[in-house]
Amino acid sequence: MSLDATTKTINSYLQALFNGDDFARYFSDDVAWTTMETGDQVHGRDGVRDYIVALHTQMFDAHPEVKSVTIGDATAALEADFVGTHTGEFAGIPPTGAALRVPYCVVYDLADHSIRALRGYIPVALMVTQLQTAAAAKASENATL
Repeated sequence: MSLDATTKTINSYLQALFNGDDFARYFSDDVAWTTMETGDQVHGRDGVRDYIVALHTQMFDAHPEVKSVTIGDATAALEADFVGTHTGEFAGIPPTGAALRVPYCVVYDLADHSIRALRGYIPVALMVTQLQTAAAAKASENATL
C-alpha cells in the first residue's frame, strides 16, 4: 500500500473513531487486535469494533488524547493518553469511579485499503494498579464513615 493510500485510510479511520462514526468499515474482515502486554487477542471486524467500543464506553467513559500519528507504507502508529473514568468491570475490578490517565500506543498494519492488524501497547498492569489503589481508598473512606 502506498504512503498516500495508507495516510488516507488511517486519517479516515481516526476521524471516524474520534467522531463516533462507523470506524469498523476501515477494518478487513479478518482484522486482529492484540494487547501486547497480555497477549489477549480479538478477531474479526465486529469483535475488534466491539472491544474498542467497550473499552471506551462500557469499562471506562474514556477518550484518547493524541500525541502523535506516524504513517508509513502500509503501517501507522498512534501515540496517545487514555483518559477516562472507570465505569464498568475491568480486569476483574468492579467500577471504582476513579479517573485514569495512562499512555499507550497502537500500531496498525494495512493492506488493500483496510486495517488488518492492531497491536495495542497498553499498560494494563499500570491501569490495574491505579484502579486497585482507587478501590482501596474508596473502601477505606467507606469504613471510616
